[in-house]
Amino acid sequence: MQGHIPITEEQRISLGVYVKLMRATSCVTSKMHQHLAKWKLTMSQFGVLEALLHLGSMPQQALGRKILKSGGNITMVIDNLEKRRLVSRETDPRDRRRTCINLTPEGDAIIREIFPKHALVSEHVFSVLNETECRLLGSLLKKLGRGQESIPS
Repeated sequence: MQGHIPITEEQRISLGVYVKLMRATSCVTSKMHQHLAKWKLTMSQFGVLEALLHLGSMPQQALGRKILKSGGNITMVIDNLEKRRLVSRETDPRDRRRTCINLTPEGDAIIREIFPKHALVSEHVFSVLNETECRLLGSLLKKLGRGQESIPS
């Protein structure tokens, strides 16, 4: 027998929005990263290469925060990119405790080849929304994410 648990209207709405957000995230993520298989890159590996392309060399910890990966996970991602000679590690000359991650010439060439395709895929995926809707969605998602900082765990 199925049990009914009473919830408020606000809870029903917020749970519905959460389910829609997760389903949309899953669909969009799948479409956005399908083309990476051609280069045998994971989403995280692509994220590292893309961050380094646009932001330049950065400490491994900062890179992990940028692409939302834990310390152990970012180490593995970078290890795998380093094995493929797409990135290199270098001790920060100003603080020898920090390791900076750099694109190698091979990594730079690959991300410069991939990124225009990624931008086209992004344009296609989000073409179901007009420009105003895209800007509004971006603003709402930013508000939702930042708002979590003030909500106790």
